[in-house]
Amino acid sequence: MRGGRSWDAWLVAGGFGVAGLLALHSAVPNGVGRLGSLLETFLPWLGAAVPLLGCLAVLKRSVAGLLACLVPVAVWLWMFGGLWFSSPPGSYDLAVVQHNVADDNTDPAGTARALGATRADLVAVQELTPARRPVFEDVLGASHPHRAVHGTVGLWSARPLSDVRPVDIRPEGFPESWQRGLRATVSAPGGKLAVYVVHLPSVRLGPTGFASAARDESAALLGARIAADPAGRLLVVGDLNGTVQDRGLGPLTSRLEAPPSGFAFSWPAALPVARIDQVLGRGVEVTEVSALDATGSDHRPVLGRVLLR
Repeated sequence: MRGGRSWDAWLVAGGFGVAGLLALHSAVPNGVGRLGSLLETFLPWLGAAVPLLGCLAVLKRSVAGLLACLVPVAVWLWMFGGLWFSSPPGSYDLAVVQHNVADDNTDPAGTARALGATRADLVAVQELTPARRPVFEDVLGASHPHRAVHGTVGLWSARPLSDVRPVDIRPEGFPESWQRGLRATVSAPGGKLAVYVVHLPSVRLGPTGFASAARDESAALLGARIAADPAGRLLVVGDLNGTVQDRGLGPLTSRLEAPPSGFAFSWPAALPVARIDQVLGRGVEVTEVSALDATGSDHRPVLGRVLLR
C-alpha cells in the first residue's frame, strides 16, 4: 500500500476507533483491571483525540482522515453536547454546595468561609476531622445554624434538620470506625427533603489496574438503601470517587438523576479532569452543577441548584 493510502487507512481507523470507544464504552470489559470503569472515568476526554487526528490529517493531506474525524465529533456531541451547550433554568428552590475539604487541609477556616460565601442552603463536607470540626462550626454557625455530623461527613443547613441518622455503607472488612454516611431530613420549600451525605472509598490506579472494588461495593450498599427509602424527594450529595458514567456506580446512579448541564470537573483541584463530587436527585431536579474556585483541598467545591417538584 502506498504511503498516502496507508495514512488514510490509519486516520480513518483512528476516527472510527475513537467514535466506537465513546459510543460503546459499556462494551469494554471490566473483568480485568476494571478497564471499563477507568475509561468511563475520563470518557469526555476521548474527544481530545479528534483535534490531534485532524491536525495529522491536514499534515498528511488526507481528505478521508478529515472526514473520518466528523464521526467522533458527532458521537461526542450526541453524548456530551447537552452538558456543554444547554442552559439551565434561571430559577431554583434550593442550592447545595458539596466539598471534600481534605483531612490535611492547611486552611480549614478559609475553606469554611469560602463555602459559607456561596450562600447555599446546604453545605455538605467530607474528610471532616475532629480537630477541624470546631472550625467549621464557628465559621458556618451563624449562617447555617443547623448541623449533622457523623464520622467524617457533615451537613450544615440554613433550614431546620430532623431525623438525623447514620448510614452504614462500609464494604466487607472495613472497621466500624469507618463512618462515612449520614441521612437527614431538611425542612425545604413545599415539604420534607431527604438528604444523604456520603463519601465512598477511594480508588487507585496501579499495576493491577483500576482498584475500585471497595468503592463499587459501597455504592451498591448505598443504592440498596436509596431504593428502600420511602422519601418522595431525595438528594445524594458527596464524594463518590467516580463519575456518573462509571458503571461501578451503576447500582446507585441508576436510581438517581444527574444534572443535564455543566461538566463541573472537581478533581484534582490544581487541574480538574473529572467530576467525582456529585449532587444527584430523586423526585427533584438538579438543574445544574458548577465547579467553584479551589480551596485548601485537593478537590474543588461544586454548587448544585435544585428545583423541588
